[in-house]
Amino acid sequence: QVQLVESGGGLVQPGGSLRLSCAASGSRFAMYGMAWYREAPGKQRELVALIRVNGDTNYADSVKGRFNISKDKYKNAVYLQMDSLLPEDTAVYYCKLTTRTADYWGQGTQVTVSS
Repeated sequence: QVQLVESGGGLVQPGGSLRLSCAASGSRFAMYGMAWYREAPGKQRELVALIRVNGDTNYADSVKGRFNISKDKYKNAVYLQMDSLLPEDTAVYYCKLTTRTADYWGQGTQVTVSS
């Protein structure tokens, strides 16, 4: 099995920044891609950003220009740099790993943007 360990969530004021980290460990695997999702109360889980093995990225329209996803293949890690945060960004953020055989999810980390 593969385990995902997330960190970096917290409370920040509007306009502030946070950097989320997610590292994969355990069984060897062939990575297809990694992504960040978020889930706000009463709303469906939505894709925030994804990055493929070749480095190509995609972002939700709501975060374009403010968030940046990156990866480190040697650490099997993915990061989400979040700048110019808005109250609407408040949610539980989840890391997702896609491999040849399965998808894996992190435990989630709370991000709260409030003054």
